[in-house]
Amino acid sequence: MEKIKVVSKERTERLAWLARIELSTEEVEKFTGQLNRILEFAGALDTPELEGVDPTFHVLEIENMFREDVEEHGLNREEALATAAKVKDGFIVAPKIV
Repeated sequence: MEKIKVVSKERTERLAWLARIELSTEEVEKFTGQLNRILEFAGALDTPELEGVDPTFHVLEIENMFREDVEEHGLNREEALATAAKVKDGFIVAPKIV
């Protein structure tokens, strides 16, 4: 696992420039510290303590509920075309998308 690099004042200024945000010198220092604390916290999540934790696929005890496949009557062509805004030669006409 690669170690997270420390955010410099220059990097914070670059991020502010990319976000089109003007920061004062005090704000640059404040946000640099905050960004470094966020990265430090995120880095701690890379190595969780998993000793004695059983693997799981889902946090809840659930089972798949299946139903029987039952063939049902669908729409015939006339019923399907009756709801279309435009029909031409037995087909639904849709706007051209380029």
